[in-house]
Amino acid sequence: MTRLSTQEIPRLIDISAVRTDVTLDEVNEIVRIAKKYNFICTFVMPCFTDILINQLKNDSDILVGGVVGFPSGADLTKTKVDTTLNMIKAGCNEIDMVINVGALKSSQYDLVYEDIKAVVDAAKDIPVKAIIEIAYLTDDEIRIASRLAVKAGVTYVKTGTGWASKPSTVETVKIIKEEVKDKALIKVAGGVRTLATLEEMYDAGARRFGISMTSALNILREAYKREGLTFDTYTDVELKVNNY
Repeated sequence: MTRLSTQEIPRLIDISAVRTDVTLDEVNEIVRIAKKYNFICTFVMPCFTDILINQLKNDSDILVGGVVGFPSGADLTKTKVDTTLNMIKAGCNEIDMVINVGALKSSQYDLVYEDIKAVVDAAKDIPVKAIIEIAYLTDDEIRIASRLAVKAGVTYVKTGTGWASKPSTVETVKIIKEEVKDKALIKVAGGVRTLATLEEMYDAGARRFGISMTSALNILREAYKREGLTFDTYTDVELKVNNY
């Protein structure tokens, strides 16, 4: 299994605070932690995105992502496009959009494709990650969703929002990788809480991970311990350990 270093790991993780009950204190803490360990990207709910952008404007190595259609994916396509444009105008560097899961499960594949494509077209050169929400899909539906996302031109196929009770698995990553091959990258979200899981999924083909700040710090702490390094950071606010 690949052994990722303490320098490599933060550049694979999007630290996220996308729960319903996220507070401003937690958003500010994400900024502090992102700067301290140079995590590649940060995500919060849209109402707090401007705060991330403002506080990270002088840190060019740390990206800010915008969420679209979150968490259900059932928004009108026009709403998703408008949100995408607003997120990019605000300064977001990446877009994570939830596909229309209900349409996929209803075999309305043209609708799913057009919905993703509209967001990709609106984003232009900004990378789009299509969240297919694997917790609600069969293996065949995962393959179809991945295929539609690639056809629509996404940069990443993302496993989930982290809101569903069923976690992403290594087997899921392998299914997506078999379908997308080298036509898109894979981002995993939901259930990545240990260094071993992250590295196993990396070997299966995942190249980004959406992880809560608490879990991201725990994973980094494991990596520091493995390298015989001291890791003594604790968050300044009490955070809930959640399923993201």
